[in-house]
Amino acid sequence: MKLFEPKVLSAFKGYKTKDYLSDIIAGVIVAIIALPLSIALAIASGARPETGLFTAIIAGFFASLLGGSKVNITGPTAAFATIVAGIILTQGMDGLFLATIMAGILLILMGLLRVGSLIKFIPHSITVGFTSGIAVTLAIGQLKDFFGLTYPAGTVAIETTEKLSLIIEHFSTFNFWAFGVGLLGLAILIVWPKIFKKIPASLIAVIVGALVCLISVVNANTIGSLYTISSDLPKFSLPEITGERILALLPSAFTIALLAGIESLLSCVVSDKMVGDKHNSNTELIALGTSNMLVGFFGGIPATGAIARTAANVKNGGKSPLSGMVHAVVLLLVLVVLMPLASYIPMPIIASILIMVAYNMSEWRQFVSICKSKEWNNILVLVITFALTVIFDLVKAIAVGLVVHYLIVLIKYIIAKRKEKQENN
Repeated sequence: MKLFEPKVLSAFKGYKTKDYLSDIIAGVIVAIIALPLSIALAIASGARPETGLFTAIIAGFFASLLGGSKVNITGPTAAFATIVAGIILTQGMDGLFLATIMAGILLILMGLLRVGSLIKFIPHSITVGFTSGIAVTLAIGQLKDFFGLTYPAGTVAIETTEKLSLIIEHFSTFNFWAFGVGLLGLAILIVWPKIFKKIPASLIAVIVGALVCLISVVNANTIGSLYTISSDLPKFSLPEITGERILALLPSAFTIALLAGIESLLSCVVSDKMVGDKHNSNTELIALGTSNMLVGFFGGIPATGAIARTAANVKNGGKSPLSGMVHAVVLLLVLVVLMPLASYIPMPIIASILIMVAYNMSEWRQFVSICKSKEWNNILVLVITFALTVIFDLVKAIAVGLVVHYLIVLIKYIIAKRKEKQENN
């Protein structure tokens, strides 16, 4: 397999008009799904709403154009929310842009060094552990807006334990109207897909929630009450680069690169099974790195392959990189024409969308399955990775998880060799 061979070079062989039309329709549908998610994920990350769209547009287009998968959809994902929020609080948006560019460079190097094939050696218990941990941290981060709580001006919380403490401390500011809107959003997100599968539930939740909040008696924060919405196109900017800053941001950049690589390649594996194809992992890493570098230069947040959006792409007829590029173009048109309408989206609806995202990504069934397996080594690695992700951060969780896993493997190997030696004697 070649080091860099974008699927766009071979995906259109034997294509007919109906195939192009199928890709275009799939791209439009995925854009409708990605629209509220991109805005919600940007807000959850502590960034401005439009930065989520910048990310989906830039990364979505170039990752499809250069990527090693026919149908992977790239954009902002829930996995980055806590990491990005921490970087913004400590280093500011300029620091985030530099960290994203650095992560892009690391991803390109990973691709050039053919690291793509090595990521599959990360144990399943570790990926389930940190994915479930990220889901818990994301859900906890939404409780403030879901319950309509009010914190004193200047209150900052980075760690999940700090967020939980603030929720308990300020639960007396519970807003009945906000909670009602959040419950309405959750109900739509749960029930709607069981009745109407073609129209995304998140879009319906946003529209219904906005209409409800236009009633004067309903008192709930909207995006417009907290942010100034802009429909300006992303502009190129070069973040401040110093040796001291690079060293300070290197751990964060490494975390972003590692998580982006793992999540994107997992998405490729899932989509390969759906379309009967085989992705080029190193090409995908190089494309993802290039996309993240561009996102960093144009004011977005980190991006990776999004499994749910990729699956939606395939289910709605996406067969080639064209669908991913169409999805990006549609989002660009939305940014220019319809972005001001985002100011009417209620914050409890944003919270309910992200709570559902957290539930869907939690892999709780896999978590329970590993715990029921009675394989103590996998259970131990799973619980350690999960706990460290929630309490500390992803780097510590993966590092400690890997050390514990391979230490157990080594101990088992030594015990097996000693037993073999005793039996031979």
